[in-house]
Amino acid sequence: MANTNKSKRVVLVSRDRSFLQDTRAAFSSSEAIELVTLDKSVNELRGEIETSECGAAIVDMDVASLEQIESLQRVVRRLEGRAPVVVVTGEFNAAAVRILVQLQVADFLVKPITTADLVRSCIRALQGPGRHENAESQVYTFMPAAGGVGTTTLAVQTAFQLHRSVTRAASTCVVDLNFQQGACAEYLDLEPRFDINEIENQPERLDRQLLDVMLSRHESGLCVLAAPTDPADMRSFNTDVVVRMLDLVSAYFDNVVIDMPRTWFPWTETVLLGSNRLYIVSEMTVPCLRHTQRLIKAIHERTGREVKPNVIVNRFEQKKAGGGIKQADVEEILGDHFVGGISNNYRLVREAVDRGVPLHEIDPDANVVHDLKRIILPEEAVVATKKRSLFSLPIGLKKKVG
Repeated sequence: MANTNKSKRVVLVSRDRSFLQDTRAAFSSSEAIELVTLDKSVNELRGEIETSECGAAIVDMDVASLEQIESLQRVVRRLEGRAPVVVVTGEFNAAAVRILVQLQVADFLVKPITTADLVRSCIRALQGPGRHENAESQVYTFMPAAGGVGTTTLAVQTAFQLHRSVTRAASTCVVDLNFQQGACAEYLDLEPRFDINEIENQPERLDRQLLDVMLSRHESGLCVLAAPTDPADMRSFNTDVVVRMLDLVSAYFDNVVIDMPRTWFPWTETVLLGSNRLYIVSEMTVPCLRHTQRLIKAIHERTGREVKPNVIVNRFEQKKAGGGIKQADVEEILGDHFVGGISNNYRLVREAVDRGVPLHEIDPDANVVHDLKRIILPEEAVVATKKRSLFSLPIGLKKKVG
């Protein structure tokens, strides 16, 4: 009979008392994992991991220490693949990353880390190697119907909602494909590190090691793949480069959120066909809604109706009287492509962008945050109050309410 405890037992090796305490607290309520802690450094181990019959191990270590790297190598060799190893370290070092990848550790996290990220990493490790063999990455693509409609804000906030989700929480990466004018990294006060020129002529050079070096990491654990922008460089990169990049990101992240440029490039159709969900971001003006219609038609013509565009109308202000476009007009123009609207909260969005923080960090109960969650994570959305406009509800919920 199989040992069921072995399949869920995780051994944590660490000398960091605070980290040990926080991790014990995080795992204490989990029925999926039994945590065993060892108050030791990796070079003090004498076979404890190998004899523990664990399903996975977490090793908190100094990756700059040659002695500890060699000790980790011995642990991995003795385990002989029986249990994956997750490495936690206090320093991000490109050379160390390459060593860890060569040792084939299941994952590595850099302090400070959230306990939620550590739990998710352990669950993936316990599920076995090759996450992408067991479950496909979910790709959410955001495409602007016009310039300045707030696509980047919605894409970044969607990534945070997926990353922090109660029901779908998983590793998440934002990919900024607007190589000329992208701002995903700047919106989070991060340095864009993706050097596309390094792989432009040899896309096959982009592997796990190089990807790890080029990712920008937010303190929440969210990752961003963004290149330094050059407004004067309007060249189109080879489709193979973009495909290789997205394939690799999809292999190592559960959720991928793509911020698309307004311009249609040779690789745009490929990205759209590879997306699980496509959101066109529009706004409440006649020219923008008309262009949204044309964009939907173009997508259908290029993809053979294999992709269904969902339209989010951003910066909506419901007018009780007077002229202008109303909700009924939007529904008539866009039909079943319309999935919801986002309230106009300029002050909040402007403050978040200027400070380089997500919207929920300033106001977790903001109307913008709730409106977007109703579209992206309807199962987690709070029930709308009578004061909140039905415009911000997805179409399906409107029918139920009505």
